[in-house]
Amino acid sequence: MSRQDQAHDRAHDHAHDHDEKPGGGHGHSHGHGHGGHSHGVSADADRRWLGIALGLIVGFMAIEVVIGVMANSLALISDAAHMMTDAVSIVLALIAMRLAARPARGGFTYGLKRAEILSAQANGLTLLLLAVWLTYEAVERLLDPPAVEGGLVLVTALAGIVVNVAAAWCISRANRSSLAVEGAYQHILNDLFAFIGTAVAGLIVLTTGFVQADAIATLVVVVLMVKAGYGLVHASGRIFLEAAPADVDPDAVGDRLVGHPPVTEVHDLHIWTITSGQAALSAHVLVEPAGDCHAVRRDLERMLDKEYGITHTTLQVDHAQDALLTLGRAGEEPSGGHCSDAHGPVHREGPHDH
Repeated sequence: MSRQDQAHDRAHDHAHDHDEKPGGGHGHSHGHGHGGHSHGVSADADRRWLGIALGLIVGFMAIEVVIGVMANSLALISDAAHMMTDAVSIVLALIAMRLAARPARGGFTYGLKRAEILSAQANGLTLLLLAVWLTYEAVERLLDPPAVEGGLVLVTALAGIVVNVAAAWCISRANRSSLAVEGAYQHILNDLFAFIGTAVAGLIVLTTGFVQADAIATLVVVVLMVKAGYGLVHASGRIFLEAAPADVDPDAVGDRLVGHPPVTEVHDLHIWTITSGQAALSAHVLVEPAGDCHAVRRDLERMLDKEYGITHTTLQVDHAQDALLTLGRAGEEPSGGHCSDAHGPVHREGPHDH
C-alpha cells in the first residue's frame, strides 16, 4: 500500500471516531442516538400522585393496626403490615425519582438512573420476606385458631378496599414504565386483593363461626405477594445483570444488522437496559471495503430506533480486511482481524452459530 493510501486510511479511521454531525459539532462515531423522549419517571406529576397515595395508606394503616389487635384478626394485621410495605415502596419510589433526576457527572456516567431499579428490587424482596412471615403465622392459626371478631374484620376490610382503590388509582396516574413506580403499584394492588379476601373471611366468620377463614384468606394473599415479588426481583435482576430487554433477541438483532448491505460482519454485540424503558446497544460492525461507513452507521441507527426502539447506540464501523472476507468460518475471527477477543457470537451472512 502506498504512503498516500495509508494516510487516507488513517484519516478515514479518525473520521470514524469523530463524525461530523449535521448542523456542526462533533460526536462519537458510533452515534449515541438520543431520541427526543424521556426515560423512567417524570418527577413533578408523579410525586404528587404518589404523595396522595402515601397519605391515604399511612392514615388507614394506623387505624387498621388498632382494629386488628382489637378483633384478634391475623388477616387485618397482615393487611396492615402489607400497607406498611406499601408506604415504604412509595417512599423508595419518591427517593428514586429524586436521585434519577440528577444529571450524570463524575464517575456516574449514567447518573443515578438505576436508583429506581434498586427501589424495585427492595420492593420485591420485602414482598417475598413478608410472605414468608405471614405463611408461618397463618399455618399456626390454622392449627390453633383463636377467636376472631368477624364484624370488625368485615367493616375494616370494606373500608380498606375503598382506600386501596383510591391509592391504586393515584399511582396508576403516575409513570408505571418506571420499575420503582410499578413496584409501588404492585404492592397496593396486592393489598387491594388482600382486603377483598379479608372481607370475605370476615363475612364467613361472622355468619358461620368458621374462624380458620381468617388464616385461609391470609394464605391466599401470600400467593399473590409471592407472584408480584418474584416478578419485581426477576425484572430488576435482569437489569443489574446487564441482560438484554426481555422483548429483544440479541441474535435476531445481530442477524438483522448483518443483513444490511454492505455490512459483512457484526461482533461484540451487547444489548442491555440502563433503567426502565431505556435500552442501549453497542457493536463492532464491518463493511465492505468500498462501503460508506458513516452512511451505514446512520442507516443502522435509524433501523434500531424504528424496529426495536433502541436509541442509545454505540456503533464502531470499520472496513473489513480482504482476509476477513475470504478466510475463516462463521463464528471465528481470522488471524489479524479487528478483534482478537470478541465477546459473544459473530454474525455474518449465511448460516452461523449463535
